[in-house]
Amino acid sequence: MIVRRCAGGVVFYANKVLLLKNDRDEWTLPKGKIHDGELAQESAIHRVKEETGINATTLQVAGDTMYEFFSRSRQQQVCNAISWYVMEAQNTEYIIKGDFKDGGFYKVKEALELLTHNKEKSLVEISYKKYKEIKKNSCDGSNVAVNYK
Repeated sequence: MIVRRCAGGVVFYANKVLLLKNDRDEWTLPKGKIHDGELAQESAIHRVKEETGINATTLQVAGDTMYEFFSRSRQQQVCNAISWYVMEAQNTEYIIKGDFKDGGFYKVKEALELLTHNKEKSLVEISYKKYKEIKKNSCDGSNVAVNYK
């Protein structure tokens, strides 16, 4: 079995999350293999950009997932170990790239119904709670850096 280290983003804009529909008609989140010498967080940012054209910023670690599948091209089992990040987009403008058929920003409730895999549904739920907490803290000033000179 091949084990691949991957990274991805749970990208929010207000109460919406970014989803992609892959070539197997599965609704999923942007993610991909971590290239040699690249940090997981850097890879997540690059993958979101490569797959959607979105310049997202990472806010916090979202968690990790693992899943196995049979690779038609490699003719063997592959295990993807994915590091996820809660991310934020500055707008909802995107471009679907690569092998994806569809995508966009969907209200979280709708996204949870669309997502194909339960692990990603749970990840979106947890990440949305983290995202709302981060936004709440940044609005009330408790997340503001202070410089003492």
